[in-house]
Amino acid sequence: MQTDEEVALTVSASTAPPQEVVEVVEVVEAAPAAPQRSRGADTRALTQVLFGQLKGMQPGTPEHTRVRGALIEANLPLVRYAAARFRSRNEPMEDVIQVGTIGLINAIDRFDPDRGVQFPTFAMPTVVGEIKRYFRDNVRTVHVPRRLHELWVQVNGATEDLTTAFGRTPTTAEIAERLRITEEDVLSCIEAGRSYHATSLEAAQEGDGLPGLLDRLGYEDPALDGVEHRDLVRHLLVQLPEREQRILLLRYYSNLTQSQISAELGVSQMHVSRLLARSFQRLRSANRIDA
Repeated sequence: MQTDEEVALTVSASTAPPQEVVEVVEVVEAAPAAPQRSRGADTRALTQVLFGQLKGMQPGTPEHTRVRGALIEANLPLVRYAAARFRSRNEPMEDVIQVGTIGLINAIDRFDPDRGVQFPTFAMPTVVGEIKRYFRDNVRTVHVPRRLHELWVQVNGATEDLTTAFGRTPTTAEIAERLRITEEDVLSCIEAGRSYHATSLEAAQEGDGLPGLLDRLGYEDPALDGVEHRDLVRHLLVQLPEREQRILLLRYYSNLTQSQISAELGVSQMHVSRLLARSFQRLRSANRIDA
């Protein structure tokens, strides 16, 4: 893969191309204004001539570099056409075109005109593949399984087709029926399509004037203040004698009165009161927070 410096060098072709290239370019520029199909045919003819010149040149020579740069310039519309398919990805189009240009350069370096294949037919998969790799490896914030990613491409295409046909945004059921998949798969693909960009929890919400998601989703739980105390009480209770543990449980967890506890244990109410007072004293002396 070429570096940014090599891309810039090859895209900016020199002003002194070979004479044959100059003649072809002058013929194309001197032709009267023609429909889009005619301009495309002119580009294909120019590309064919340039590849014919490139084939007989030694790579790395100034002439080879100039012709290669002219090929890149002539076929940049192909890159822009391929990049337009990714407008919905919310990625700067200049970056997508630059990545597609790298794919175009790779296609030019690998193209063999003797095989009888038109260059746009050969180059388009390479350009699109380079752009797809860019989105797969550098853009997504969350990794998406390959099956889900491929299905998302189909869902996105079906959504555009149905929107054009119906004049409105299609429902999940309509997309699922079009692709013959379940609605759950459609919803999963839509969620996968949102993984290209992560939203900061502290970012303010545009339009509604509300604070960030961090302030809207979270709240202070009043029970958190008692977490440390509950853990401490659990630790201290196991240090008490078994009978005192039972008295505390009956008093504060079963909500029994001292009279009911005395009847339960078969001791006097005064004795229960003394045991409670002694337990409190032990708990306070071992309480590291109060200490």
